[in-house]
Amino acid sequence: MLFAGVSWSAYGLTVEVLDDAGAPAAPTRHYDVVRTADLVADLLALTADGQQLKVVVDSTNGLLDGSMSVAGLEVFRADPHVLGLRPLFGSVDARQLAELARRPGKAELARLSVEDGSLRGRIGQMLEGWHLIQERMDTMAEAGNLRRHGSRNEATVALTFDDGPHPLYTGQVLDVLDRYDVRATFFCTGLSALSMPEEIGRIADGGHTVGNHTWSHPYLPDLTPAELREQVERTSDALRRVTGTRPTLMRPPYGSLAPRILDMWKAFDETLALWDVEVDDWAMPGAETITQRALSQTQPGSVILMHDAGGDRSQTVAALPALIEGLLERGLRPVTFDELHS
Repeated sequence: MLFAGVSWSAYGLTVEVLDDAGAPAAPTRHYDVVRTADLVADLLALTADGQQLKVVVDSTNGLLDGSMSVAGLEVFRADPHVLGLRPLFGSVDARQLAELARRPGKAELARLSVEDGSLRGRIGQMLEGWHLIQERMDTMAEAGNLRRHGSRNEATVALTFDDGPHPLYTGQVLDVLDRYDVRATFFCTGLSALSMPEEIGRIADGGHTVGNHTWSHPYLPDLTPAELREQVERTSDALRRVTGTRPTLMRPPYGSLAPRILDMWKAFDETLALWDVEVDDWAMPGAETITQRALSQTQPGSVILMHDAGGDRSQTVAALPALIEGLLERGLRPVTFDELHS
């Protein structure tokens, strides 16, 4: 049995692999996010002779589990109560994560899947958090600090894409949008922006809006105020260096809001950008299903949540032409999130 830990830092990803005795079973490897496919392939290669492999990430790393799970790797999430002290900016080191997998019974780890993604075991907790903050969210929406949709009296909708950029799928999404002369909004992670500035530049140059989606796609309730500040500020700085302007929109990963997150949000200038149409494309239900879900839920002013990274997004790309044509046939014009009238 082999045990792998995947950590993140300001600059990229690190993989450590241990054997049953806790000795290194492979060289330490470092990757930037543009090489996520190489990271997954290298882990898969360890299982080529039938060797079993357990991979552990922590809850502040939501960039990889989709790609690894789709590839058939056994992936687990380590939460703060089993990790101890974390760096202000970065996960615990990869060896510590691998050790958590090697010592069953010492720590409770959540087994992740394509169907549940990084939220395995937390969906009820997240929904409870949303329930507790509905009135506060309404107040923030009235003040313009949070938006879930635009005006229901305007025949416009917003297509939004999270988790990118991706070296393959972001360009394919942009090609479809260009074909239909449609503008959209891309909520980008800092680690991806650092690795792929050319893709960020193409998004901005095409007239699309670039928004903040944190640095490493963490589950926000697990962060301290200082950690949240680092995630948001560093991502905004990275995006500004490429586009020349600081993002005015921030989308919380998973929509993971809770009372303490709204308390912390008072320190930021970015508008919280949510959505009212969710197609669950990350679960890969099929292109036809993605299109049907979007068109059946969308109304004037809707914000449609999709993804251009974080896993295999070929179904999202395949669904996009029929989705755009369906919206146009209904007289709904796709615009950027900030062009929606509230």
